[in-house]
Amino acid sequence: KSLKYTTSEVLLDGVPAKDAIITTKFKNLDIIPTNIGLAGSELDLFQVEHGEEQMKKALEPIRDDYDYLIVDCPPSLGMLTLNALVASDGVVIPMQCEFYSLEGMSQLLNTVKKIKNLYNPSLQLVGILLTMYNGRLTLTSQVVNELKKYYADKLFKVPISRTVRISEAPGYGEPICYHDPYGKGSLEYAAVAKELMLRI
Repeated sequence: KSLKYTTSEVLLDGVPAKDAIITTKFKNLDIIPTNIGLAGSELDLFQVEHGEEQMKKALEPIRDDYDYLIVDCPPSLGMLTLNALVASDGVVIPMQCEFYSLEGMSQLLNTVKKIKNLYNPSLQLVGILLTMYNGRLTLTSQVVNELKKYYADKLFKVPISRTVRISEAPGYGEPICYHDPYGKGSLEYAAVAKELMLRI
């Protein structure tokens, strides 16, 4: 099924966010879809005056229609991620339990601080969510211990384990809580969601 509007049209062509919203078959879940065209939008946003504020302006009219607006960002600090951080009240950093992820953490936190100072004074670090967690690996323990030294108060209590069911859920087009409702991944994400609501 082709999409009438995507995130690209909302950010660049002035299409109202409400016109791009798709109501899913999942309870209380609407989305603004995207496709591969969003990759090109990254460059186009650099050409727009105040391009870093496009998402904030686009989402403003629908902010009060939802309890939570969640923006999923690419794993890079480009113009799309900058837009998301400028538009947001808080940021959750998902982090794989690997050393290269650990090395990038301080750089990312510095970027969040700069965006807070330059564009968005209300931006807060809500928390750091450990993903791909495997408690039996020495590497995982080392990464977790290192994180606890510096960010203990920011770590979510429950990490997200590496499971086959979580990996396969996107292939079925389902959130993990529908794909495997009583599985380990679902229970972990439910615990994180509860903690997230308490933090914000």
